[in-house]
Parts: sequence; structure tokens; C-alpha cells
Amino acid sequence: MPTTVLKKLLTMTKILVIEDQEMLREELAHILQLERFQVLTAENGQVGLELARTHHPDLILCDVVMPVLDGHGVLKALRADATTARIPFIFLTGKTDKLELRQGMKLGADDYITKPFSRTELLEAIAAQFRKQAVIEQSLQTKIDTLRSSITLSLPHELHTPLTAIMGMADLLLEDYDTFKRQDVLEMLRAIHGSAERLYKLTQNFLLYAELELLMADTERIAALRHEATCFHATAAIAAIATQKSTEANRAADLQLSFQDGTAPISEPRLQKLAAEVIDNAFKFSEAGTPVSVATEASDDHFSLIVTDRGRGMTPDQIANIGAYMQFERRLYEQQGSGLGLIIAKRLAELYGGELSIESNPGVETIVRVDLPV
Repeated sequence: MPTTVLKKLLTMTKILVIEDQEMLREELAHILQLERFQVLTAENGQVGLELARTHHPDLILCDVVMPVLDGHGVLKALRADATTARIPFIFLTGKTDKLELRQGMKLGADDYITKPFSRTELLEAIAAQFRKQAVIEQSLQTKIDTLRSSITLSLPHELHTPLTAIMGMADLLLEDYDTFKRQDVLEMLRAIHGSAERLYKLTQNFLLYAELELLMADTERIAALRHEATCFHATAAIAAIATQKSTEANRAADLQLSFQDGTAPISEPRLQKLAAEVIDNAFKFSEAGTPVSVATEASDDHFSLIVTDRGRGMTPDQIANIGAYMQFERRLYEQQGSGLGLIIAKRLAELYGGELSIESNPGVETIVRVDLPV
């Protein structure tokens, strides 16, 4: 019975009823209060919208045809506001016109209840929405728990390792500076500098990732970025990054370049960052002596970067779960990195309307492809 589910799982849940017919509004409030819901009521769409923004109900029941502001106007305003966009929304309507139903669903309605309806139909529709929300919240919680676990395991290690090297070398120099030869001092200073660079890159990547996640939720800023982006000849910039990364990995002989000259619809610094992360990843997770290919394809309507390596690769599940601080098989392989590189590259591609895709045959070949629309 829906009443049993609601009483056990949804006690004291807050529901907003927006209905201009007073008798129906009061009847709905009475039914819901008997089920131990907290109930807010509004006689028109404008009042209902203000109540939704103030009280953030767990679900909204809303008539379609109302004075001042109709149901479609309420839903459109709610979905445009980040603080109310995810509230489950059920229309109450006396119409069964398919065009109207489609219009409501396009605006983001979760369900329709056609008048007249029974108490059971009402409660079943509400229970269905809360079950759906519970599944969504559980999925989000699982992702949060996974991210938290990954951060707990990965981030302290990534911060601790370079800091330990910096502090250890600095302590040695401070305590016994006069006893070291000049060459020994230079080697220690190089080690300190290398560890500091690693720590700097980690913090910069963390800040960039946070910035990109905020940007991806702001459609207006995304539109402005894409509008302002000017195409530039990208091959020289990518070649320079590829050469730099192969040199840093002491694998200049493994680098293979194959370019089609073309323009990329992305700012040059962001393309350089995207290319650097993908190419660095290819060198990091493949063995010295195996080739790393960096290629571009270009046409009038797209620009693509394709990076291929013959490292250990990724399974389909690992590809599907790429995210910040996700390092796969860390227990089996000693490796540096926070797992931010690929997700940063992916977000940068998406920011400019493109996509990052991965094809991998573990132990044989992995292809990372970035496609950007021109």
C-alpha cells in the first residue's frame, strides 16, 4: 500500500500544493496532512513560486491553468533556478491534450495527474517520485563516497611525498651545509625544486578542476566562452607540448608525430593544457621503448587530437568511471598523480562543445581522442 510506504519512509516530508480552486486545494492539503506530510498551499502560481523559493519543499503539486502565473510559468522559473531546479514536480490538470503534456514534460515536469483523481492515485504518484529521488540520491551518495575514498587515499599521499622530500633535503642542508660538496648541494637543490614543481602542479590542477566544475554548471558563461573563442593554428602548439612531455619522460625517441594542419576552436592556453594532460598520461602509463603517437585531424567542421600508446590500458568499467582522484589498480602499480589529468582534459573538451573518448585494449593499445567542433 502506498500509505504504508509513505508513513515509513516519508514522514514529515514537505509538499507544496499550488491550486487556485479553494475546495480542491483544501482537500489535497487534508489528504496529505493525514499522511503526516507538512503541507504548504498557494492560491496562484506567483505565490507558489515565492513559497518554493523560500521553503524548498520536497515535492510540488501544481495546477496548470491558474491566474497571475500558470503552472508552466511556475515550472519554467523553478527549473531556471539552481536552488529549486531538482524539486520533483507533478502537474494537476483537467486536460488530456497530448500537446500540453509534451510541453510540460519539455519544461521538466516529472509526472501528470489528471483530474478527477482518487486519493490512491495521488499517493501512488507521490510515492513514485520519492522512490525515484531516493534512487538518484543514493547514486549521488555513492559517487560522493567513491570520490571521498579516492581523495582520502590519493591526495594525502600526493601532498605528503613531495613535502617529505622538500623538508628532508632542506633539513640536511640546514644542519650540515658546511660538510657537503658543491655537487651534492646542487643535487639536493634539484631534488627540492623537482618536488616543489610536483606539488605546484598538483595544487594548480586542483584549482583548475574546481574552476571547470563550476563553469560546467553555468550555461551563460559557457555560451560566452564559446562565442569569444577564436580559432588558431594548433599543430605547432601541440607539437611543442608533445616534445616537452617526451623530453620530461626521457623518451624523446618514442614520440611519433603525424599532423594535419588545422585550426582549433579553443583558447590556446586551454588547448595546451588539454594536450599536455593527455600526452603526459600516455607517457606515464606506457613503458619506455614503446611508441607514443600524437596526431591531429582537421576539416572544415572539426579538429581532433589523437594520442595512442601501448601501455597497460583501461577496462570499459575504468573508462566509464574516469573522475577526479580516480587512480585504477594503485595497489598493483606505484605511480604518481592525483588522477585529475584525464578528467581535466575531458572537461576542457566539453567546455568548448567537444568530447573526449577512449578506446582501449588493455596491454595492447589505448587511444585517447579529443574532438572539437569548428
